[in-house]
Amino acid sequence: MFRSFGRPQRDGTIRALYGMIVAQARSPAFYRDYGTPDTVPGRIEMIVLHLALVFRRLRTQPAAKDGTGQHLFDLFCQDMDDNFREMGVGDRKMPKEMGRVAEAFYGRAKAYDAVLDSGDESALIAAVARNIYGRDEPLGARRLATYIQEAVRHLAEQDTAVLEAGQLTFPDPQAVAPPPLQEKQP
Repeated sequence: MFRSFGRPQRDGTIRALYGMIVAQARSPAFYRDYGTPDTVPGRIEMIVLHLALVFRRLRTQPAAKDGTGQHLFDLFCQDMDDNFREMGVGDRKMPKEMGRVAEAFYGRAKAYDAVLDSGDESALIAAVARNIYGRDEPLGARRLATYIQEAVRHLAEQDTAVLEAGQLTFPDPQAVAPPPLQEKQP
């Protein structure tokens, strides 16, 4: 009974953080300028990417054991469930779909962490190309890898109190990684 007294504010914080993650993942620049597939799977991949980056940041803060990451993941799963249902996925197929989403999230988060920890930019580009673009080396993968590296730095610089208050910012994707000359349209 007493746990519920602190819950509404906590729920608001988690919803605010998740809303910022989704808003950033839906930034038109990723789909227009980076060549990220503007499809349901492409949008899910971008949410997974940004959620994984926030998880990475949360692990470095002293309050990482407060359950913020788990609450964010739970909200992500609820959001995916709601969206799949809106698209017509029925009750019988939902557990399988949600299993795929959870497996994809944990696999990608682990892969992104490993390549970011290693500092191997080529490995990061390859992971982005494979996970986001579904190809070996599209031009956008290099650009998105640059954005990811900047997002990690940007999130690391944010004060823990800001995150605990349900506020975070991401770098502007248009300002971070301008398109290489070969990507510019005539």
